[in-house]
Amino acid sequence: MPRPKPASQRSPFGARILGSAQQSPRRLRVRIQVLLTLVLIGTNLLGSAVVFVVNNFAVPAEEPSPDMVLALAIAVPTYVVAAAAVGVIWGTATSLRALRWATQGQEVVPTDKQRRQALRVPLQLTLMQLTLWMAGSALFTVLSIALQPERAVSTALTVGIGALVVAGVSYLLTEFTLRPVAARALADTEVTNRVRFVGVGPRMVLFWAIGTAVPLGGLLVAAILALTDPGETSLTQMATVTIVTIGAVLVFGFILTDLNARSVVAPIMSVREALRAVEAGHLDADVVVYDGTELGALQSGFNQMVGGLREREKLRDLFGRHVGHEVAAAAVDATTGEMRLGGETCVASVLFVDLVSSTAYASDHSAAEVVGVLNRFFGVVVDEVDRRGGLVNKFIGDAVLAIFGAPVPNEDHAASALAAARAMAIRLEEEVPEIGAGIGVATGSVVAGNVGHELRYEYTVIGDAVNSASRLTDLAKDVPGGVLAMWDTVVAAAEGGGADEAIHWEKNGSALLRGRSEKTALAVPVWE
Repeated sequence: MPRPKPASQRSPFGARILGSAQQSPRRLRVRIQVLLTLVLIGTNLLGSAVVFVVNNFAVPAEEPSPDMVLALAIAVPTYVVAAAAVGVIWGTATSLRALRWATQGQEVVPTDKQRRQALRVPLQLTLMQLTLWMAGSALFTVLSIALQPERAVSTALTVGIGALVVAGVSYLLTEFTLRPVAARALADTEVTNRVRFVGVGPRMVLFWAIGTAVPLGGLLVAAILALTDPGETSLTQMATVTIVTIGAVLVFGFILTDLNARSVVAPIMSVREALRAVEAGHLDADVVVYDGTELGALQSGFNQMVGGLREREKLRDLFGRHVGHEVAAAAVDATTGEMRLGGETCVASVLFVDLVSSTAYASDHSAAEVVGVLNRFFGVVVDEVDRRGGLVNKFIGDAVLAIFGAPVPNEDHAASALAAARAMAIRLEEEVPEIGAGIGVATGSVVAGNVGHELRYEYTVIGDAVNSASRLTDLAKDVPGGVLAMWDTVVAAAEGGGADEAIHWEKNGSALLRGRSEKTALAVPVWE
């Protein structure tokens, strides 16, 4: 059953409504245009609601005159509709023009100027919204001064509060909408701790001021107005003002705090999901960087960390391929975690295999043919050794040295080496018929470990078993089947729990191996 994708991959920008990181430029353009339009219209409607509530309930003032009511009935809907239309048309057109590079194609690489322009779009749209609302505040204040001066202060206050609420909500929603574009702008760049635009801390203080301080400031103004003219403000009016203001703080403060919290939590959640993926062994986990603040530095830092882990794992795998993963693990001291030199004496089985007349074959064939034969030859040898828990220790020209029982202990090392030799001989005859091979197997005491200098060393095996396996390989080239082993290896296999393998071997005389003073009993496979 396939493993489900992490949430960070299903929603790389923190919300499915923003689409995937691989969405087409056309889909991205349509998505941004629709979402920006909804944001601009929605924030203006929200601001209008704020103005209505504050103007009618939160600020103590005289009832509007008939002329004022008529003027507001005409001016408010006209201006709101006009401002919303201008904001939508002007805002989306300006934004899409600044983001044109991002909606042209995945392969388009933005310039530094285009990156900066794209990251400034939320701030520019917010300033545009604030400008339109401040213009409305000035218009309605002038209208109040002309028709009913005593309402001028309350009008300026209510529209100003609405403007700040609209600006705060607009900035957060616009920044949320443009995350896919911000991700493309920040791609292939290093987000440092140098904050772009408004950082997390100042942003929280700013939105606290808009969602909490401004409404409470309005309550303060209402209280001052009541104190300056106590006869015009009743206890009921002040109670109403207090209740409405507290309600505004609770509602709009919650909206701004929730949006701001989401903008902070989303990047952190993406990093957390990616950390879980890395913990599960998925080093291909990556985080889409779409924030230009300290949170973006966190996302970028995670990607750099995982990139380092991938590079480390790549080197580890490469090292393991060169010396064997078991050797790589054994080379590290379990206590200190550092590489260590030295070896240890143990009983192991050694398998040596060498091609017959490879020099003559190379002189009569092309380099490509020779390389093809060698690759097939090494493929068979490595496959059979790995299958039985051995270690291919060295490639020596057209020969291979393999070890069973070191560096990972194996009680059945003798049986494993013998089984590998028989299977190897059968496969080489079938898969590499162009050239023959001799295979020798010996068991004995060896010294296995890292030899050399701390700056350059290799894992090797030294001892009589290695020398004997090499000598047996030369003798095996003249034996039918091409396989020769020490009889002691067969005995060790039978005694070590490999009786099923030992029955496939029989004695085949003895020979005086070079470097030995006594003859060595030999064995060959029983071919069926």
